[in-house]
Amino acid sequence: MTASAAEGPLAQLLPKDWTPLTKEQLEQLSTIDSPSIANAIETFKVIPRVQGYVGTGVRNLAKGKGKAMVAYAVTVRGDSTSEYKTERQHPRLYAAIHSMHQAGGPENPLPVAVVIDDDGDPSRLDWASHVGEIMATTFRRCGAVGIITDGGVRDIDEIREMGDLWYFARGLVVAHGRPTIYDIGVPANINGMYVRTGDLIHADENGVIVIPREIADKIYQATVDFKAMEDEMLKQIKSPDFFKQFEELSTYKG
Repeated sequence: MTASAAEGPLAQLLPKDWTPLTKEQLEQLSTIDSPSIANAIETFKVIPRVQGYVGTGVRNLAKGKGKAMVAYAVTVRGDSTSEYKTERQHPRLYAAIHSMHQAGGPENPLPVAVVIDDDGDPSRLDWASHVGEIMATTFRRCGAVGIITDGGVRDIDEIREMGDLWYFARGLVVAHGRPTIYDIGVPANINGMYVRTGDLIHADENGVIVIPREIADKIYQATVDFKAMEDEMLKQIKSPDFFKQFEELSTYKG
């Protein structure tokens, strides 16, 4: 299915040439760790090497299924630390998640990552809390397999007990404050990682990275090829002959 075939609130949020990977391609990518994906992306030289991934301000707090999360982003802004905001567009967000989940067609339900860009006072970021058990369960019911935010989350034991939802956030916050959700589909900036609705995200315990759309269907093989090169390097490092190179360097040749 393409962007033009998408329905509901998602139809106007995706690029016109957007086409998701197949179920088999997504499953292949879920068997690869995220650092290896990052290595492979660099070989295509389509974006600067210091771009497209989160820094240490976002970390994995709960693991979902598989070796890594591979999912299509639905972006939104949230603020839980401002007393004056009242926007609560949760039903629209749920509809967008479900629409993305269905955008691959009946034979290819797409995994979704809900990406929440904290839009509150930056000085209050350590008190921001965007998701807990109820919202996370609702997201999962709509087709999400992961949640990513540069703010906080809570109810960590309940989320870990779910066993099928990836949780990435700045950290844990005990109270939900005054949660608001709005601007579904606007580009997000998560700890320096720029994300648009429809972007393909790869994430594991090492962090979160966006796979550029123009190389998404080529990234798996590139990762396999890069890993083969790394395996050969490791074989040389671990070989009995590894230290001979130092002997050669220290040999007097006067």
